Order: sequence, then C-alpha cells, then structure tokens
Amino acid sequence: MVEARVDRLDELLDDSFVLVHINGYPQPKADWLDEIRSGSMNYHSIREQSVLVTVDGATAVLVAKNLVSATIWGSKALWPLQMTTTFRQSDGVWKPTHSRATTF
Repeated sequence: MVEARVDRLDELLDDSFVLVHINGYPQPKADWLDEIRSGSMNYHSIREQSVLVTVDGATAVLVAKNLVSATIWGSKALWPLQMTTTFRQSDGVWKPTHSRATTF
C-alpha cells in the first residue's frame, strides 16, 4: 500500500475482496486499487501496534492495530486503525476476502 503496488495488491487480494472504510463505505477491490493508482488514496506509512490471528479450518481472521499515515480523498492524517480482515484458503493459498477498518 505504501509503495502503491496495485499490481501486487491485485495478486494478493481475492477478486471478491471488499474494504469497509471507517466511514462505513464498502469499497470493492477494483475501486480501491483504482483510488490508490490515481493517488486519491495515498498511504505514507504504516506502523504496526499489534496483530492477532485466529484460524478455523479454511477461514482465518487477522485483527491488526496500526498507526496509518495517509492522504485519503484530500485529507491527510495519522489514523489509529484496527483492521479486521477475513482470509479464505483455497488450494493452499490464503487470500483476504473482506477487511473492515475501525479506529482504536
């Protein structure tokens, strides 16, 4: 995200991936990657605070607290974000399918 490597993000994320922003806006993968590509969403740095992963069969949930410096739709800030991301395993590969951002 910080390097704006949308090509790599596209590979890593499931095609069904949806990111729910802190304002509640659910953004499909293609739209989010377009926003990064255009510079409408520019991530400057991400500092990890904590990470917790739980696995149940072919599903996993990652809860990560990060301090995210970004300019999003013209607003630059340092956000304390908790990302709750669901992963699905298929053919031995884990891919994120859904992520919800909240503040902490």
